[in-house]
Amino acid sequence: MTTSCEQSNMGGYFNVLAVILKTTNDAPWANEFESIELSCLIESISTKNPRIEWKKIKDGEPSYVYFEKKISGDLEGRAMIREPATLVITNATRSDSASYRCEVSAQTDLKSFDEILINLVVRVKPVVPKCAVPKSVPVGTAAELRCVEDQGFPKSQYQWFRNKEEIPDDPKTSPKFINSSYTLNAETGTLKFSAVRMNDSAEYFCRAKNDAGHSECGPQTMEIYDINIARIILGVLVVVLLCITVGLCFAYKRGYFASQKQTGNNYKAPAKGEGVDYVRAEDEGDFRHKSSFVI
Repeated sequence: MTTSCEQSNMGGYFNVLAVILKTTNDAPWANEFESIELSCLIESISTKNPRIEWKKIKDGEPSYVYFEKKISGDLEGRAMIREPATLVITNATRSDSASYRCEVSAQTDLKSFDEILINLVVRVKPVVPKCAVPKSVPVGTAAELRCVEDQGFPKSQYQWFRNKEEIPDDPKTSPKFINSSYTLNAETGTLKFSAVRMNDSAEYFCRAKNDAGHSECGPQTMEIYDINIARIILGVLVVVLLCITVGLCFAYKRGYFASQKQTGNNYKAPAKGEGVDYVRAEDEGDFRHKSSFVI
């Protein structure tokens, strides 16, 4: 853009001024609660009292933050104008991340209007992340450690530490971790072991970080314990045999294993009652009786 428009008239030249804006930084950033300057400089103008306005554009919706020489909207009480048109936010918050448009109107200039767009990013330090570390894991099994933080801006990246020593993203890059079978995702904060080893027993903690700073959770211990399969099987067999033995002894004492049984061979005929004779029927395996009366 040029600061003047040259035209010829009868072999001579004259300048026609126009309002022209510029900025020293069209993509500034600040940490939360710090001050930030959105520079809007008037490079060329002929009008003495131009109209200056600032608008905040977020999610495609514009709103006034400086109108009729007053700070308004959510910047009221924590922003000011530095002459002639620079906007200074004295206490930036995460909600201030947006696009800001400086507009200048100059009625007596032939080019009477100009604007400039500035994109502001307010960086937010991560809060203490929530960490989940399993307390005990059998050797040779999988384990997952999780770390989550959702307040930081830009989005947090994650680091894991074992006994205060940073765990590398790739175990092959460190002699201390080269035999470990894990994957670390710095974007999601997960540390996954496909098969833990005994020397993975340690204190673990996670750090969430971005350009504004970092925060850490407290250390948590993950214990790896050995499982002896042979001992477990032997223990189970001992318990089963003990239960069987106790059950047999109990059944024997209760008389469930009596040695005599009532069968046809050892059946004893009941004693004859007085006046009753018993005879065996040939076609029956039982006794019948006949009555006799003694007078």
